Amino acid sequence: MPTKPLDPQVVLKIDGYLKPHIPAIIQRYNSYRRWKDLIESHEGGYDKFTKGYERYGFNVGPNNEIVYKEWAPNAKEAYLIGEFNQWNRTSHPMEKNEFGVWEITIPPFPSGAPGIPHDTKIKLSMVLPSGERIERLPVWIKRVTQDLTVSPVYDARFWNPPASETYKFKHPRPPKPDNLRIYEAHVGIATAEPRVGQYKEFTKNVLPRIKDLGYNAIQLMAVMEHAYYASFGYQVTSFFAASSRYGVPEDLKELIDTAHQLGITVLLDIVHSHACKNVLDGLNEFDGTDHLYFHEGGKGRHDLWDSRLFNYGSYEVIRFLLSNLRYWMEEFQFDGFRFDGVTSMMYKHHGIGTGFSGGYHEYFGDNADEEGIVYLMLANDAMHALYPNTITIAEDVSGMALLCKPVPEGGVGFDYRLSMAIPDMWIKLLKHKQDNEWDLANIVFTLTNRRDGEKSIAYAESHDQALVGDKTLAFWLMDKEMYTNMSETTPMTPVIARGLSLHKMIRLVTHALGGEGYLNFIGNEFGHPEWLDFPRDGNGNSFHYARRQWNVVDDSLLRYKFLNNFDRAMNHAAQKYGWLDSPQAHVSLKNEQDKVLVFERAGLLFVFNFHPTNSYTDYRVGVEVDGKYQIVLSSDEKDYGGFANIDTKTTFSTTPLEWNGRKNFTQVYIPSRTCIVLAKV
Repeated sequence: MPTKPLDPQVVLKIDGYLKPHIPAIIQRYNSYRRWKDLIESHEGGYDKFTKGYERYGFNVGPNNEIVYKEWAPNAKEAYLIGEFNQWNRTSHPMEKNEFGVWEITIPPFPSGAPGIPHDTKIKLSMVLPSGERIERLPVWIKRVTQDLTVSPVYDARFWNPPASETYKFKHPRPPKPDNLRIYEAHVGIATAEPRVGQYKEFTKNVLPRIKDLGYNAIQLMAVMEHAYYASFGYQVTSFFAASSRYGVPEDLKELIDTAHQLGITVLLDIVHSHACKNVLDGLNEFDGTDHLYFHEGGKGRHDLWDSRLFNYGSYEVIRFLLSNLRYWMEEFQFDGFRFDGVTSMMYKHHGIGTGFSGGYHEYFGDNADEEGIVYLMLANDAMHALYPNTITIAEDVSGMALLCKPVPEGGVGFDYRLSMAIPDMWIKLLKHKQDNEWDLANIVFTLTNRRDGEKSIAYAESHDQALVGDKTLAFWLMDKEMYTNMSETTPMTPVIARGLSLHKMIRLVTHALGGEGYLNFIGNEFGHPEWLDFPRDGNGNSFHYARRQWNVVDDSLLRYKFLNNFDRAMNHAAQKYGWLDSPQAHVSLKNEQDKVLVFERAGLLFVFNFHPTNSYTDYRVGVEVDGKYQIVLSSDEKDYGGFANIDTKTTFSTTPLEWNGRKNFTQVYIPSRTCIVLAKV
């Protein structure tokens, strides 16, 4: 049944300012309709089309016959070579069909065992029209390994473990969380030891921490196999291979299944915005041309990332990318995706050298890359159709209108966008402003500046802020004193007192005011003492900064535990009171002189005193609902590194007199650099 046309009134109901751009919105929607109808008529719909991995690459039949298919239209001859045939370049020729797809069936051994042994090396050898012979790793390969003592180039392996070694999922996916609290993590750096961490270690040691801290989702980085460890996973070579640095694919399945057992949703940081330009072990020049999976020439290259750009107008590229999403959802049981580099996909300029003012003309017209936008519409539409509880998150700096609206409403179909301006604001404040110069109105504007009806994920810092060359918030706040004055056996210095206080306040105000979801990067919850720097030539290939120092938070004599305790309390309060899935907060006070911020959300009253020296007794704050209130979270508790000046057992009664535009007021004691959250008793 053909996809319905878009009703412009549906779009205008969302945002009347989109009226001049209705033709562009309808045009991209019609392009999406053509794609969807094409997939429906030629492939039988999303379900079959997105299972390309069951047709391409290596698949084992019911009698252990192995069928290998690969799209390489430019090749004149193709041969499967590997350890199974002693790398013989002519013994196993493949046949090509009219669509440029090569195929070979490897019969089982007389014993009935597959003709290619499990975990043995394989390659595709091709002869080009010029007579040149090239060798490549199969595109749809599910396992590649790297031996850096021999070469940085990956080896492809035929991954077909026996049933006894195949991981069987035991636990259903948890219900879709509304109150989304994401722990962004990288398996490799998740150990305190100077080496690459493993999936099994993460499952055993880190998942319980994440659960204890009150996060209900994990966002796993650097899972898709990538050429260079220091690329943080953003130079993908093999899109269907889980990185072998951390263990075997079965170990990743166990990690995800264990997370599900704990009630934790698992998201994959997916990189469909570009691909590594490696030729020997990537997609680049796979069949000898530069335009198989990518645009040819300059259009197919990203100048800043030094990588290749997909051709989203190609049928086989769309099959490849949509099947890639389906593969991670189906085979590994991921629950959704954080799409990396969405800005680069949606604009022809890729965001390079472009500032976004928020003007609607920037989102539509000649700058928009319709093919990239339509691919994202198809991706979101397909995954939500196949897995209704899918969560998709866009990393977009532009603020594209309709990005987080469903595709049938003219949107791009994401569930959430990352609020990328928030961490930039905090870094700029700490870098360039004295504490008494903080502009509360600007802080509130940045935290609340989001499109009505489109969900966003707020964060004070992510992996971007942790990388070498920048400093984490804890480092900006406390710098070298983190090495000398974080022990409880030494007096609390002014620098450490300020650092602990502002670290907690920044996190809570971002959590409670900034969005409909919250994100934290692994280790930053306890103020990880150092930046992140992967082993590379420039640092002597050291792992010293490519790890998480759990020892400092686990040491009862160190003050890192206080930040960890507050992070836990904050998340559990968010779970209990549900502020993330409540309507946006009502801000009743931004007092620039007193540096006091007051707002209400989810029936709670939040009071922040950012003043560096002034404390206030009987400070009058407005509140809409009358009654008795009690403090349910205070950053001044001893357990959180505070001074316990606030009595959390006190109840606060309201007075029915309008104050700051609210129907009632109450009076609180709010010491310098503290925040409190009150709930009705």
